[in-house]
Amino acid sequence: MDWLTNTEIWMALLTLTALEIVLGIDNIVFISILSSRLPAHKQAPARLLGLSLAMISRIGLLFSIVWVMSLTNPLFTILSHEFSGRDIILFLGGLFLVAKSTREIHDRIESTQASAAGRAPKTPSFTSVLIQIMILDIVFSLDSVITAVGMANELWIMVTAVVIAVVVMMLFSNWISTFIEENPAIKVLALAFLLMIGTVLIADGLGQHIQKGYVYSAMAFSILVEILNMKMGTRIPGTPVAVQTEPKEKSRLS
Repeated sequence: MDWLTNTEIWMALLTLTALEIVLGIDNIVFISILSSRLPAHKQAPARLLGLSLAMISRIGLLFSIVWVMSLTNPLFTILSHEFSGRDIILFLGGLFLVAKSTREIHDRIESTQASAAGRAPKTPSFTSVLIQIMILDIVFSLDSVITAVGMANELWIMVTAVVIAVVVMMLFSNWISTFIEENPAIKVLALAFLLMIGTVLIADGLGQHIQKGYVYSAMAFSILVEILNMKMGTRIPGTPVAVQTEPKEKSRLS
């Protein structure tokens, strides 16, 4: 029971939990956008199941620490850059995310045109959405697990941090999804955010490491500006308001 009074353990747990939540932002945004294309009654189960799969994949990777850390060993060299298993996974995951984000933007334009023409937009199957979530969960989990291994020495601390982080994301997933869905401009920004994350993963796989903090900061600033625009839009209508003037008295004919 010494761990109850060990401040180092609690600090490691709090820091790692906060980091897991931050690293899970892109995951929950991706899950929210994918689930929004499902029928309304299937969206919440898809989000919860997707986040549960994310938690299972991260815990599974944590219990395979030896294998995960071996992914950093060089496999082959191209143009003086040594590629490891981690690089390959990040590169392929980045390509998938870029392709998927671009496809989602294209489908969004198509669905808008279809709605204007009176046609029903295409709806993906529940299974296909879960498969896509599982693929990206593995990619998003990889960096998260490697970071956790570098910050904590105890496996139970890593697992606890992952579970707490996923539970927090589950609690806020409905709110985030509703906010994204009700604000089309935010949804476009979220897709652009995923596009940037995909580009960062590709660059990381090619040996050009870019701090995700820069991407998160840029995205947070863009969302803040858009929220301010939305607030201003509720106070200042887009169309000019006619100035109300009192009617002039007609001159009486003498």
